[in-house]
Amino acid sequence: MGRMIILCILFLSSSMALTAAPHKIAKYKQLLKTIKLLETTVKDKDVELLHTPENPMDGCIFTAVTCFQKGTLKLQPENSQVNSTFIQTIKILKRFSFSDPGKPCESSCESYEKKSPKEFLKSFAKLIKKVIR
Repeated sequence: MGRMIILCILFLSSSMALTAAPHKIAKYKQLLKTIKLLETTVKDKDVELLHTPENPMDGCIFTAVTCFQKGTLKLQPENSQVNSTFIQTIKILKRFSFSDPGKPCESSCESYEKKSPKEFLKSFAKLIKKVIR
């Protein structure tokens, strides 16, 4: 009887773990779409360059995502016609949470090279694609 209960618990917990992964992947794919949308509405000329993490080590992905989230707050809309969409998109990116803090990284946001807003967003999308795989 006890073995049967243990087997049922193991089965349920393993099936729950399997259903959690597709949910996270769907969340990351939605985030990727949001970044792509932002790429089309962001102002790229006469703006502040942003610290852009590229190819962070596996343990430093949380730090890189945090840098990208801070950087998105500095982005500006291309024009006033896209302003409301732009603001909503920024709010979505700001609320996004990456659940794996990993190990503390030695690099800070300021240690990364500064790039244009569109290059910044392309690197953010590249990082999310890396997380999905």
